[in-house]
Parts: sequence; structure tokens; C-alpha cells
Amino acid sequence: MTAVLDDLPDRGGRHACAPPLLEVRDLAVCYRRGRGRVVRAVDGVSLRLERGETLGVVGESGSGKSTLAKGIVRLEAAAGSIRLNGTELAGLGESQLRPLRRQVQMVFQDSLGSLNPRRSIGQTLTEPLLVHRLASSRVAWQRAADLMARVGLSPELLHQRPGHLSGGQRQRVNIARALASEPGLVIADEPTSALDVSVQAQILSLLQDLQRETGVGYLFISHDLGVIRRMASRVAVMYLGKVVETGGRGRLYERPLHPYTRLLMRAAPRPDPGQQRQQRHAPIPGEVPSAASPPSGCRFHPRCPMAREVCAVEEPGLREVAPGQLSACHFAEELLELNTSGALPSPASTTPAP
Repeated sequence: MTAVLDDLPDRGGRHACAPPLLEVRDLAVCYRRGRGRVVRAVDGVSLRLERGETLGVVGESGSGKSTLAKGIVRLEAAAGSIRLNGTELAGLGESQLRPLRRQVQMVFQDSLGSLNPRRSIGQTLTEPLLVHRLASSRVAWQRAADLMARVGLSPELLHQRPGHLSGGQRQRVNIARALASEPGLVIADEPTSALDVSVQAQILSLLQDLQRETGVGYLFISHDLGVIRRMASRVAVMYLGKVVETGGRGRLYERPLHPYTRLLMRAAPRPDPGQQRQQRHAPIPGEVPSAASPPSGCRFHPRCPMAREVCAVEEPGLREVAPGQLSACHFAEELLELNTSGALPSPASTTPAP
């Protein structure tokens, strides 16, 4: 089934007059394993991202978030439609993709592994300008110095290699490199998870400042609900290759309408020690199943405290349960009513799926 994230209304005709920055339809990323087995790491995801907007994608490890990002930028072979500024990318060859690649860039989690250790920072930052023929060599180095200043680094570091920089400095370099070609879209894949808390806050503030300055759109991937809440205006929750809930940040955090989203929030640590002690902290039961053999019906039903017989045999589609909020749960309306009490029913109060 298709996971539809087109829950933003037209505001003054802005969306109607211009195509979205990014529009993905029925995206699937599959891997072949031995004896003809096909693993669908991403299975029928659709999303829409407007210019200057941040869409957060959250879920446990193994939910398909990073694979989704790689499929969008064609680092992984993907089926489905991928439109960037209205241009269809699916089916284009490398020579046709090259001029479009400057419009979408990525910031990866591993700040050291995503930089060439043999290249200086200056060579790293000037490369996209030279490859896309955006500047001469002399002008490219001046722009590299400007980019360093923009991300809060001294231009004197241009002659250093990545190994001589701290993790926070390297991630700032990665952000500068992503902005070098002046893209409309930056996909940030867990860009702060490997950094100390204080450095995380600095990087997030930097990304927000740069978005205000440039109007860049972010597809922001994280397992951290607190980071997503700070960065995103809309949120998509992924589980085992599918989107199970999406909506505006305020609505989704105040009244989650999928059991998985609710359990993610209950399991998330709180930054305030007092709140953490008062929180009914409980890990999500069980483990994420293998994408090679996903459960029948609703993929979350083996771990769900609300699971009933229908959940094991019928896969729920993503549907609008409340204005602007979509959920792939057979019993989302019950969750809408339960939001007033803030408590999920106990497993014993439901009929578990077989």
C-alpha cells in the first residue's frame, strides 16, 4: 500500500502555482538475497516537501529511514516516482542526473567517514563548485572561505585535513559542502547523533539559521524525537519500510494516532531529570522484525498492545483520521479518544492477534 504524506493544505495558492520541491510516489527499495528472495527495505512510501520546509522522518533502527534517503538521491536503485522541482528523476541516466545533483545534497551521520581523509578541507569544499562549473578555481577558493565563515569555522582550517578537526568541526564542514552548490534540498541523515549534546545543539541551531538565510528545504532523518520536534514542521513515522503516521508537528506530538508513535514517545528520554523521573518510561516490547520476512497484516502487530485478530490478517492503509493527521492503524479512532487520558490500553484488555 502507499503511504501518502500530502497533508499540507494550499496556502494562498503557493502549492498550486509551483510544483513541490520534492515529491515521491510509491518509492520502493529492494535487495535480492539468496535463492531469489527479495527484501523490500522501503515499501511504497510517498512524500511531499515544499520549499523552505523541514519534514522529519523518525523511527527505530531498521525502519528504513536511511534507505529511503539513499533511494531518493539514487544512491540505491529505487522503483517509483521521484520528482525534484517537477522534474522526474526515475529512469534518468547518470549524464542526465549530473546537472540535477547540485539541487539536492546530503549530510551524513559519520562526519569523518563522509570526508576524504587525503583531501584538505579546501579541496573538499571547492570540488562541487568545480565539478558543476559554478566557479573558477580562484573564485571557488574564495567561496570556500565564505562557506567556512557561514558555518562558524575559521578559513584558516581550509588547509587542514579532516583528521585534524573535531567531530563538530567536521560536521560543520559537511554542512558547508552540502551548501556549496546552493541546493534547494538537503537530506540530513542523523547529522547530530554521533556528537556530544552541546555540539548537537550548536549544529541544529546552525541548520535552522541557514534555512532562514537560504530557504533550503530539509528532509531530516533521526531516531531522536526531541531533535525532530525541534527541527521539523511536519513529521513522518516509519516502521519496517512503511510510513505508519504523519502529520503536523504539534498535532502528532500532542495526540499520536498510531500505537507505535505513542510507544516511541513513552520510551524517549527527557532532557529534564525531574521530567524523566516522572515519565512512565517503558521500552517498546520486542525487536524490529527482519524486512526479509515481515509479519502479515499490520507489520507492528506482534509488538502492539492494541493488536487484535484483524491486525494479523489485514494491512491497514494510511488514512486521514483527524484533520491533517494520517494513521495506518485499524483502531486509530480509539486512540483519538484515548488521547484525553494519555494511556494506552493494556495488552490484557484487548484480544491479541494470533
